[in-house]
Amino acid sequence: MILNSFLECLDIRSFLLFVTVFLLLAEILKNKNPPNFPPGPWPLPFLGNVFTVLDPKTMAKLAQEYGNIFSLRKGSERLVFVLGYKLVKETLVNNREIFVDRPDIPLFNDIFKGTGLISSNGHMWKKHRRFASLYFKPFGEGKKAMELYIKQECNFLCQAIEDHGKPCDPQYILTNAVSNIICTLVFGHRYDYSDPDFQTLLRLDAECIYLSGTTWAQLYNDFPRLMKFLPGPHQKIFSNYAKIIDFLEEEIKKHRKDWDPSDFRDFVDAYLGEVDKIKGDTEAGFNMKSLTISTLDLFEAGTESSATTLRWGLLYMMKYPDVQKGVQAEIDRVVGQSRLPTMADRVKMPYTDAVIHEIQRKADILPLGFPKIASKDTTLDGCFIPKGTIVTINLSSVLNDKNEWETPDTFNPGHFLNSKGQFQRKDAFYPFSAGMRVCLGEQLARMELFLFFSSLLQRFTFSPPPGEEPDLEGVLGFTYAPKPFKICAVAR
Repeated sequence: MILNSFLECLDIRSFLLFVTVFLLLAEILKNKNPPNFPPGPWPLPFLGNVFTVLDPKTMAKLAQEYGNIFSLRKGSERLVFVLGYKLVKETLVNNREIFVDRPDIPLFNDIFKGTGLISSNGHMWKKHRRFASLYFKPFGEGKKAMELYIKQECNFLCQAIEDHGKPCDPQYILTNAVSNIICTLVFGHRYDYSDPDFQTLLRLDAECIYLSGTTWAQLYNDFPRLMKFLPGPHQKIFSNYAKIIDFLEEEIKKHRKDWDPSDFRDFVDAYLGEVDKIKGDTEAGFNMKSLTISTLDLFEAGTESSATTLRWGLLYMMKYPDVQKGVQAEIDRVVGQSRLPTMADRVKMPYTDAVIHEIQRKADILPLGFPKIASKDTTLDGCFIPKGTIVTINLSSVLNDKNEWETPDTFNPGHFLNSKGQFQRKDAFYPFSAGMRVCLGEQLARMELFLFFSSLLQRFTFSPPPGEEPDLEGVLGFTYAPKPFKICAVAR
């Protein structure tokens, strides 16, 4: 009796051991890297490198050990990371047609549904990108209509800061100002800084952008089927986006009521015309759902990057008052105080231009970019990248590449000035990414940054509240943003 029980127990243990060994061997064989695949840390069985935090500091440490191209595994999915200016350029520019498509990222796919301007691929992306590029072309850098919009908003922004008194938190004042530019282009009107509905919208979106870069978001992307039913910050992301989409759909509904096919007032009107124009091309995806997602793409991309960069700009000016004085001296010499700065002034203001570029470099607001997926087998730096591999471009490594920048760890406007004090653009300046997916609004953002920044420093001198020191350590969400801070703006 005792012997039989022992044999039965032994059989069960042997069976479990056999199953465990079998599953481990199957896991190893299934996920074995192909020859010449980029190296990386050893993954855990079944889980891979799921506990590796995807942030710039961790990426830099892994690059020191494995080189500027290395790999991780999340579950059974291989991820490749590319660092350094030369290798990033090879990926995004020299191989731009191979690394143009977006991978299926569960968190974003559940919200954006693979449509719109950012998350779509193939024919749909090409048609939407071309349509948006043609629409925004008349509003690009140097175009008077766009410059007029921004200069008008500069007046509203400066007045709002003055009315608020000191000290004040500039986050939503700046965000509202920048967002009003894209809203004017997309919806045909701006929103007052005291509009409670729009302020709520800005706060909902800011919360989404922060939460989308947290560990909870990574967990959702690693285990979407499980996380979908669990509480947590990821549910807040979905809730917030649902409210934002409701707001955008209401704006679109207003446009459809009085839409005139012979008179396009803004992007929404033009898109409605395109829906009517190419009804036969269903694969292009011009429909009401995609219009909503496209407006969401434009709203977020046209708001977050420039507004966050301007917040960093104020922080750096408070941290380096001598730089602030240098910018103001140049503004006084070239523009004076009787009018607002214009884009025509920029060529005469090399120091101000250099400071803005250095703010963008040090702010490093999108350190890991947005992942791409290889459309066919290829080779990068001697490493084999199979078709379907997700590749993440570390833009932070480009903006801080020791081979490209004289003092990468220091705030130094001299990076963008030659020996004669003239502005010089650097090849490794990639804050807008590069290649076929380069930021659609780069020209608009460049105009906004110059006009808003120079107008603010023309009107005010910025300093921290008494007893406080500017904190240049930011917070990493989907973007890298400053921690909340307050400013004292003294009229000049």
